[in-house]
Amino acid sequence: MKICIYGAGAIGGLIGGLLARKGEAEIALIARGPHLAAIRENGLTVESEGEAFTVKNITATDDPAALGHQDYVIIALKAHSVSGIVAAMQPLLGPETVVVTAQNGVPWWYFYGVPGPREGLRIKAVDPDGSIWDGIGPERVLGAVVYQAAEITAPGVITHMSGDRFPIGEPTGERSERARRLSRLLIDAGMKSPVRTDIRSDIWVKLWGNLSFNPISALTGATLDVITADAETRAVARQMMLEMQVIGEELGIRYPIDVDARIRGAGAVGPHKTSMLVDLESGRPMEIDALVTAVQELGEITGHATPTIDTVAALLCQRARLLGCY
Repeated sequence: MKICIYGAGAIGGLIGGLLARKGEAEIALIARGPHLAAIRENGLTVESEGEAFTVKNITATDDPAALGHQDYVIIALKAHSVSGIVAAMQPLLGPETVVVTAQNGVPWWYFYGVPGPREGLRIKAVDPDGSIWDGIGPERVLGAVVYQAAEITAPGVITHMSGDRFPIGEPTGERSERARRLSRLLIDAGMKSPVRTDIRSDIWVKLWGNLSFNPISALTGATLDVITADAETRAVARQMMLEMQVIGEELGIRYPIDVDARIRGAGAVGPHKTSMLVDLESGRPMEIDALVTAVQELGEITGHATPTIDTVAALLCQRARLLGCY
């Protein structure tokens, strides 16, 4: 079996390294720059608390055309980068290739396979011209939710800080053989990767925090423990989450916890910088569209106002533009 990790950065490198160490599939990494050069020369090293390993002789390239058709392609890039790789990834896509979308936020395929009048609706915030939908095809997709925290600490070296959950699921909700096959591989490699029959609810629960805590952290510079402990920022985050909850319920999302439990869970993470704050501090584009703008769009689709989200989004976008991060 052939599995390509498109975007072998922190999360992609971690997943690829774990799969390659297990050796049950042929793993190829698509990377670039010094990170790619280091993997080619020294292999890919994954470090975590209590252990470290290096996978050598692993295929790594910046040219997807060199790999040919794959059984699975796991896209581990951030959401705003996906449209830029659709043309380049075409050589990887055979008739039966499955594409796993490992991005935060509302996925471009969200309304694929949803019964009712919204079936097939496209979300402009994450796929403005429809090029992702048309170029990949939602029928190929397995959704995923990333709960791992990792970073590239040196070229060719991934440091895994926390998390081992990577649930996957069909947009249609079925427990397909292709989903169960990949789940077994991921579990054997050391991840908690069940096949979920309602992957949208899993996506939504993570997005609940990303929508609120990430923008507030980017605007204030505060870590999760500070945002959730401070009465004022906690109240803003809570109101954003309540606005999003109404939209989700309209779309059939099931929330396994309430908003206050979700906030307490975020606070328990401690002095953690959100990915949006890290991107801002590094001068990289932030995931505004997938995490915030798409929720505003879903609010318009469902007829639910998002006044607090709109206010925070306006401030965030202006800050991002001034810093060249949007």
